[in-house]
Amino acid sequence: MIGALGDIHGAFDAARAITARHPEIPIWLCVGDIADEHGRYESLGAPVYWIHGNNDSFDAIAAGDLPADLHHLGNASVVDAGPVRVAGLGGTFAPTWYETAATDLPHPKKGSAKATELADKRRHFVREEVDACKGLSGVDILLTHEAAQPFRPFVGNRGPDAGKAQINEILAAMKPRLHLFGHHHRFSEQIREGVPSIGLDLVTRGYLLIDTPSLRIDTVTY
Repeated sequence: MIGALGDIHGAFDAARAITARHPEIPIWLCVGDIADEHGRYESLGAPVYWIHGNNDSFDAIAAGDLPADLHHLGNASVVDAGPVRVAGLGGTFAPTWYETAATDLPHPKKGSAKATELADKRRHFVREEVDACKGLSGVDILLTHEAAQPFRPFVGNRGPDAGKAQINEILAAMKPRLHLFGHHHRFSEQIREGVPSIGLDLVTRGYLLIDTPSLRIDTVTY
């Protein structure tokens, strides 16, 4: 058994309460946006393998300035997290920056007048990372911050399609056994490209328990 957490956004006490409630769970996954509004991170009380969202501290990630139990999974990388093989694509889609090399995404120096969240383009994924993900195989769980198409962000499956075709492309090529995503702050279940695709709610409202090796999910909500 492993667990999965949605966006945390600095709700460290809530996340620690979850991991403390399940001492039998050795490993947790997280779909991004762990940092608080100041870009700070805290220990979550158990090993957590996570991708970045669009509201994380990319300076801290780049420097490795993270609590020891937070294991960041870079875009298009794979890790054996206990009994499951996990791949990730963190961040959000921006058509303006999609063709840029990942190493060329601009990020003003911390402390400068222009060093805002919106100015740090490291919060986006790019084509080279999507293509690299499409070349991966043997993956049990794919973590992304964005949803696949179609995804209606409002309760009752209302609203414009907020899903991204790049996630569908990865699912179709990679064929993971399970896809987990966040960003939209509500729980959802769907099948995309033949893959179970689960959206996670904020960590303050629920989490998932995932049976291994079946990858059957149980939802816990408040």
